[in-house]
Amino acid sequence: MEFTKLGHSCVRLRAKGVTLVIDPGAFSDPGAVDGADAVLVTHEHFDHVVPDRLRAALAANPELEVWTNPAVAAQFADLGGRVHAVTHGDMFSVGGAQGVPVHVYGEKHATIHRDIPLVDNVGFLVDGLVFHPGDALTVPEEPVATLLTPAAAPWLKVAEAVDYVREVAPREALLIHDAVLSDAGREIHTRLLTGLTESPDRAVALPADGTDRTLG
Repeated sequence: MEFTKLGHSCVRLRAKGVTLVIDPGAFSDPGAVDGADAVLVTHEHFDHVVPDRLRAALAANPELEVWTNPAVAAQFADLGGRVHAVTHGDMFSVGGAQGVPVHVYGEKHATIHRDIPLVDNVGFLVDGLVFHPGDALTVPEEPVATLLTPAAAPWLKVAEAVDYVREVAPREALLIHDAVLSDAGREIHTRLLTGLTESPDRAVALPADGTDRTLG
């Protein structure tokens, strides 16, 4: 599988001739969805999806489909079968029966503050290999080889991110969700998360935006 980070929480995955893009939000490369067969959206916050931009991508590519939680899917109800609502425990395949399988895990966004209502959030385990949790610390009910690990967020402590990596126990943790950090902050968070979670059996890295990486 080929992996490319496209800014903040947005990633592109290529496998079996299929291209998936997850969470093309406001801090992502504006062309993130170009050439995609499917877009997966974890939740409704602007740094994970820009509805007008996604609508434009759907209009430009009649073959493009979207999978997301019911709250986001409802915003695109007029597009019918091209936008699919999924919830925890669901499975689907992008590219037909022989395409890329995706397993859905998670239900709610992590708590930012008790005064802010929780929104729906689903995570996606792609091809049994890569798990994108969105804005939550969901632990899938199956092994994860590559965990896309939030590095910083209003809802996240570094200690929580460390414990999350340790609990999921992936072979590799790739840091995402970093647009809220300065360059110095990225260095600090990367150093802390690497020092506390890396081991002989686990690599930890902050991928540079736009750089391809082979997984698996």
